[in-house]
Amino acid sequence: MSRLRRRADRTLVGPARPARRAARLIAAAALPLLLTSLAACGYGSQATKDNASGPVAASGKKLSANSVTIGYFANVTHATALVGVQQGLFQKQLGGTQLKTQVFNAGPSEVEALNSGAIDIGWIGPSPAINGYIKSKGKSLKIISGATSGGASLVVNPNKIKSESDLKGKTIATPQLGNTQDVALLNYLAGKGYKEDPTTGKGDVTVTRIDNKTTVTAFQQGQIDGAWVPEPTASQLVAAGARTLIDEKSLWPGGQFVTTNVVVSQSFLAAHPDVVQAVLRGSVQANAWIKANPEAAKSAINAQLQALNGKPLPGKVLDSAFGNIEVTDDPLASTLQQEATHGVAAGLLKQPDLKGIYDLTPLNAVLKSEGKPQVSDAGLGS
Repeated sequence: MSRLRRRADRTLVGPARPARRAARLIAAAALPLLLTSLAACGYGSQATKDNASGPVAASGKKLSANSVTIGYFANVTHATALVGVQQGLFQKQLGGTQLKTQVFNAGPSEVEALNSGAIDIGWIGPSPAINGYIKSKGKSLKIISGATSGGASLVVNPNKIKSESDLKGKTIATPQLGNTQDVALLNYLAGKGYKEDPTTGKGDVTVTRIDNKTTVTAFQQGQIDGAWVPEPTASQLVAAGARTLIDEKSLWPGGQFVTTNVVVSQSFLAAHPDVVQAVLRGSVQANAWIKANPEAAKSAINAQLQALNGKPLPGKVLDSAFGNIEVTDDPLASTLQQEATHGVAAGLLKQPDLKGIYDLTPLNAVLKSEGKPQVSDAGLGS
């Protein structure tokens, strides 16, 4: 397990060295607060530059910023960002303002990058967004849009785990300490009576945090017995012989829950509202295009994943992963408080006050201009 952890914690090629140094200083300075208020939700620098830029170059009238840097994951659950970049939808809306990108493995490291100024806007899961907001006492970020619902599962070795009662003594992987799937697993285990140390992952079930890129290999080598992971990793594991024990949709009323939000640095939002609105317009258009063109969307997603990972997903895996997500502009704010409650149950968070975490004004302006219904912040707005 230690070898896997060292591999998962290895810093990849990421933001420029000063930004990385600043990020480490910020993380170090925040550690005492993190330990007391969030039970050490492990912020690690795991970013890589995205060389798979879209086909549209910056041209035309420049907005209030020379450039904007967005962050996202090479996951199907980040389909909005993948398609928006690959189809050039963000850049078209930005005109002469240059789009730059960073790709991450999990949310805590993306929040670190947002705090350091290495990125301005990010596609991210709810748990790291909540943690980042609370840790900064409401000053670091705002959730400004939804992106995806669904697309996360607990998949297991069917020879070792046939039901939840077989989890004791087994090793289950998640992408990173404090990320959305990590919180979901810890919350689930707590609800079933399993005792866990949320920070170390030791307990009745061993929870190990490893990069999604290594999860399938770890499973095939018998180093883990299952994983609570997003798409496409869940479908890749099933293709490798695992079976789905829990589709997280089954744990939520109506099968809907926020998997991916869009967040923005509050300082960037205040300084460049026109740039933020342009990115959101590209996001809304990307979601509309995905819904209207599912087969073309799968091809666009796979093209971007190939550019980022060096190889595309097999057709069967892509079909499964894409079929398990739903893109949405709605941040499903009513489910965010429950996500926070899961963090409390997992032992990673004290009961938070999330009032003010949303600012949906820019999104609702875009939706109105597109003739689409506006969305609610469920009373958690600015």
